[in-house]
Amino acid sequence: MSSEPGKPSTGEPNIGVTNVGDQAADLLEKQEQAAKQQKESEPESGTGDKDKQTKDAPSAYVAPETKGQDFGEEKKTEDAGGLTWPETGPDHPLTKFFESVPELTEEAGYDEVYGIQLRKEDPFRTKLILQKFLRANAGEVEKAREQLVGTLKWRKEFDPVKAMSESFEKERFDGLGYIVEVDGVPESANKVDTATFNIYGAVKDNKKTFGDLDGFLRWRVGLMERSVHKLGLSTGTRPIPDFGQGPDPYQGFQVHDYLQVSFLRMDPDAKAASKKTIETFQKYYPETLSRKFFVNVPLVMGWLFAAMKLFVAKETVKKFTVLSYGADLAGELGKGVPKEYGGEKGELKEVGETMG
Repeated sequence: MSSEPGKPSTGEPNIGVTNVGDQAADLLEKQEQAAKQQKESEPESGTGDKDKQTKDAPSAYVAPETKGQDFGEEKKTEDAGGLTWPETGPDHPLTKFFESVPELTEEAGYDEVYGIQLRKEDPFRTKLILQKFLRANAGEVEKAREQLVGTLKWRKEFDPVKAMSESFEKERFDGLGYIVEVDGVPESANKVDTATFNIYGAVKDNKKTFGDLDGFLRWRVGLMERSVHKLGLSTGTRPIPDFGQGPDPYQGFQVHDYLQVSFLRMDPDAKAASKKTIETFQKYYPETLSRKFFVNVPLVMGWLFAAMKLFVAKETVKKFTVLSYGADLAGELGKGVPKEYGGEKGELKEVGETMG
């Protein structure tokens, strides 16, 4: 039965979708591993200014004299379009990664990521993409190269750019996913941010929606690809800071709404689809998520998540938030969210963009 998002969950059994506790635990574990990797890469702090500037940088290289996105008087390199990137030395991870772009694209037989062609002739846009892979791998160039080549090969075969403009059966996916542009997000450096809403209560038939795993994944990747294209990578003018040196302004929000979804039983098709989706996004969409919200979650699941927070790093916890009431989302993302979530926009189905 279709449900109206934004109202508190009753916790009554309805349809079987993967348990939010399992999903949150899996995601928290992945983020905790990344946080530990970052912590291990931090050099010991000292009392000098240089120690402060390199506090969060990997020990493999010296961070540029900058913090976040304020590059001050630092030397910058300018491309043909007039866009500038802080100058990096020959041993800097980004320099090494950038120099290997022709070799990597030739190996993969493909050169496009999120609508951006990786070319040395377009250094600014190319470095935006490379920084995401570097940050996802704590500044380790070889791991970043490996993940990038894997992503390029997958994109060549799957063609997510095509998927985001394909038509899908309305009976299978109607009301399940929306993309909303949210303005006025607290503490965001962007005037407008992108949020993807996943409405699990809209699923009418588990077998029809999730039974064809390849078909579901193509729809879900299409939605993801469309949201990533709205992050401003093709038009932005701000460089992405090095790993540990400030926030990435080209990231979006994910909202998972569990209104009227059962937490007592899990449908095997839905569980398999959720697992495959998470694996795909972790491999091929690094550093595209700012925060993930689980909303309309029964209070008992909220308590479970609160208990889990005691065992993970604060940086990890900030990425994931569980809310028992949909209207509480406005307290996190501001009044630019849809009406059902406490905002001042119209209803989700009116303001949200869906897959055709």
